[in-house]
Amino acid sequence: MPYDVENAENAEDVENVGDTKKKTNSNSPSSLVSPITAVGLTAALSACGGGGASDSGGTVPSGPQPDPDKQKITDEQAARFLLQASMGVTRTQIQRVQSLGYSAWIDEQFSTQGNGSRWDWLVGKGLDVATYKNSQAGFDPCAWRKLISSPDTLRQRMTLALSEILVVAIQGLVNGGGWKGFAAANYLDLLEDNCFGNYRDILQKISTSTTMSLYLTYRGNTRFNPQTGAMPDENYAREIMQLFTIGLLQLNQDGTPVLVNGNNIETYTLDDITGLARVFTGWDFDLTLSNTSTPDYHRRPLKQVPLKHETGSASFLGFTIPAGVSGENALTMALDFLFAHQNVAPFISKQLIQRLITSNPTPAYVARVAAVFNNNGKGIKGDMKAVIKAILLDDEARSAVAPSDTTRGKIREPMLRFLAWARSFNANSASDTWLIGDTSDAGSKLGQSPLRSPTVFNFFRPGYVPPNTAIANAGLVAPEMQLVSESSVVGYVNFMQTVVSGGRGFGDLKADYSGLLPLADNANSLVAEINLLLAANQISASNLAVISNAVASLHTGTDVQRLQRIYAAITLILACPEFIVLK
Repeated sequence: MPYDVENAENAEDVENVGDTKKKTNSNSPSSLVSPITAVGLTAALSACGGGGASDSGGTVPSGPQPDPDKQKITDEQAARFLLQASMGVTRTQIQRVQSLGYSAWIDEQFSTQGNGSRWDWLVGKGLDVATYKNSQAGFDPCAWRKLISSPDTLRQRMTLALSEILVVAIQGLVNGGGWKGFAAANYLDLLEDNCFGNYRDILQKISTSTTMSLYLTYRGNTRFNPQTGAMPDENYAREIMQLFTIGLLQLNQDGTPVLVNGNNIETYTLDDITGLARVFTGWDFDLTLSNTSTPDYHRRPLKQVPLKHETGSASFLGFTIPAGVSGENALTMALDFLFAHQNVAPFISKQLIQRLITSNPTPAYVARVAAVFNNNGKGIKGDMKAVIKAILLDDEARSAVAPSDTTRGKIREPMLRFLAWARSFNANSASDTWLIGDTSDAGSKLGQSPLRSPTVFNFFRPGYVPPNTAIANAGLVAPEMQLVSESSVVGYVNFMQTVVSGGRGFGDLKADYSGLLPLADNANSLVAEINLLLAANQISASNLAVISNAVASLHTGTDVQRLQRIYAAITLILACPEFIVLK
């Protein structure tokens, strides 16, 4: 069940949920993995604890920040920006950033159109027929297709980030209806369509989404029955507070906990959950124009069934919705109240910073972004465009980070490592089938796959601290480390080695290495170019030397041999600590 920790009502309980690390046996690494371990594969994941800034680390200017667009942007700076703001780096995008500047590039991305919806792709493939009603058919291909090939690369990055905060998982779409592939595709389309809008609108959209209603089980939720004692389902009432708006603890605007006599203050109680749950009654599929024999109803918002809606008053967090208010108005009032809560700005802003920039942003960074979340300069709260700009253009995002600084940056989650390769080398499926599949298995694949989180708490918790590590000793968090296991370390490299070389098992997914072929005879030049595109020149000199020497030991002279060099160089860099930890 996706909500298997529904009774976790304190921070300690929440931080320990969803830890689904597997330690399964995997196939022995192939011969190419040997030089990878020489580069430090094992250290790559254990050293990743340097991926973040402690709340006390670094001096952050309190006044106006310098405008980086007024300075010449180097290849390295542009690449680093793109690793934070997009799905991957290409020479074309580097040049575009240098030509426009950071801010104007973001503006251009705001208006860049994608390559069609996931829903329409599924329909185009003929998957909207009864044969596929009870399957997930087509979802993985349509999800990967957009992440890899859609030109609106910032929009795709934000869609993925929001999907890991406002979590839905396709395997958890229970409570009837069918058409899981379409329901999941439509949820990603919904996030994509609204990720540059207003966060209040996003809350409205997800709360009336058939997909969310299935995942958090409030579809068909009915009012209190005094005869049977049946109570409204409380799942969504709990999670919209705990995960989507205000969190567990009262926060200052810099994201630090409010303390009274040294103690944290909880944001809500069980009574608040019970009260809010009354709002999420009476919501069901809108089958006015169709029935469940087609997936079309998943594209329409939920509708109210008045006979099932709680007609009495609903009280939560000190706010009361009077008796007799319609279900639609009750929802509007509840969401408006939650959105107005002081916690929303720091709680959501910090998580977005973590998804894009650094695992441990300083309180000053969080405060600057939260201030923009609260007011975009025109008196509007929740303007996602303004928030995105504030995150990406902040001095903590744009200033250089010394290699020795273990307090800034973040571990790249496995999906982003794979997508960095796919985007940098224009991976494509000529037949438009995108047969990458579900990559959730840690022993043989990525240990992560779009919209397949094991719980509503995402693949990893934003406050996760790997126990008995230098990270914990330094008082830092490393969310993505929750995905790391003995199996996942080797499984990731084996998976990437296969996909990089165009190995079997991925249909006709192929990368374009034509830009690297002219460099392949010179190992140093080849490795330097890959270092720029995949790691923004963050690979250490010692690791670059090891990789270059390994590549130079391979034969060259023919294009087949050059490609072998390219495969080796890319795979070795993908295993480097400095690639896995983005600073």
